[in-house]
Amino acid sequence: MKILVTGAAGFIGFHLSRQLLDNGHEVTGVDSISGYYSTRLKQDRVELLNTYRLFSFSVMDICNRSDIDALFASGNFDMVIHLAAQPGVRYSIDAPHKYIESNIVGFLNVLEASRQNKVSHFLYASSSSVYGNSQDGPFAESADTDHPESLYAATKKANEVMAHSYSRQFGLQVIGLRFFSVYGPWGRPDMAYFSFTRKILAGESIPVFNQGQMVRDFTYIGDICQGISQLIKRLPDLPSYRIYNLGNNHPVKIMDFIASLESALSCRAQIDLQPMQTGDVTFTNADISLAQKDFAYAPKTSLQDGLSHFVDWYHSYYK
Repeated sequence: MKILVTGAAGFIGFHLSRQLLDNGHEVTGVDSISGYYSTRLKQDRVELLNTYRLFSFSVMDICNRSDIDALFASGNFDMVIHLAAQPGVRYSIDAPHKYIESNIVGFLNVLEASRQNKVSHFLYASSSSVYGNSQDGPFAESADTDHPESLYAATKKANEVMAHSYSRQFGLQVIGLRFFSVYGPWGRPDMAYFSFTRKILAGESIPVFNQGQMVRDFTYIGDICQGISQLIKRLPDLPSYRIYNLGNNHPVKIMDFIASLESALSCRAQIDLQPMQTGDVTFTNADISLAQKDFAYAPKTSLQDGLSHFVDWYHSYYK
């Protein structure tokens, strides 16, 4: 198929584009290369993708409607995988307008262009953040998502509702993917495992919020990409609207996570216990039974193996 991946220079977009290309698909990638984190890292990801014959890339802001319309008019895409967004829970407190522009207006631009150009399948990134600060896990897709703790989470909830309306009104097949704490090589520097690694190796203390009383369902990037590949093969058999959790279903206490990272780094961490941060949640745990049933989603990478893969990449990339 000919597939458009928005946010192709991002962490998940980069890995998924490689998976799709390895599977023989033609991939068009777009990304604004925003400065939210290192643009050098994003450019290096794109440089690797450009080694594939069936990959093409353009720097593009999804908020620019005319650029998006022109892209779709000439693209003739069979599928859109929409991953471009302004990420980060805490940053949404400081820069709310960026989240509305990218995650709401930009989302609408891509969704509407998909409808106008009769794209067959529209997959998009949601987030475990939509479940709010619930402790009643594992979270099933049918659980309450009406109490987001951050504007970031609220925009992801809005995306799900917008996608639902397009599915009902226009018959577009839309599939939402609620990602749970995705980690691995080429990851996002603002994520805890990445910043912890940098600080531990530099001999700096790492901030651990809520006095260390946090639990996360860390999910390895390779398992995410494999799951999406399996989902794509099953799309003709699925309904026009669906949301899936893509997590690991093995939540880990943050202090145990730090111990695993210490083991992978062969370094001890200096821990700075701090109070809970505004907008954060204490607990995530994905119920993945629906994804298991519909497309045999089965994450296999242990936290220790996944962190070892990340640390190997980190040493190699940063010398």
